[in-house]
Amino acid sequence: MPSGIFNSSYYGKDYRAGAALLRARRPYLVRNTLTGLGLCGFVVGVYVFTIRAVGQEDFSDVVVPPAPATATNQQQK
Repeated sequence: MPSGIFNSSYYGKDYRAGAALLRARRPYLVRNTLTGLGLCGFVVGVYVFTIRAVGQEDFSDVVVPPAPATATNQQQK
């Protein structure tokens, strides 16, 4: 007695979607595609906004500390 996916009427023996699964998914195809495109657009928009916002920062208010003393600098003194 096979178990798992072979008990489903939606998949064939070769793990491909059957006609019943394709019919069941058909009403949601356009809506899911538009939702996916909307989510991808939002993610790309946030990424581009973040990169542009960070790129405008010149970090002029950050104080850079002096370089730490190394062994060669201490021997020269």
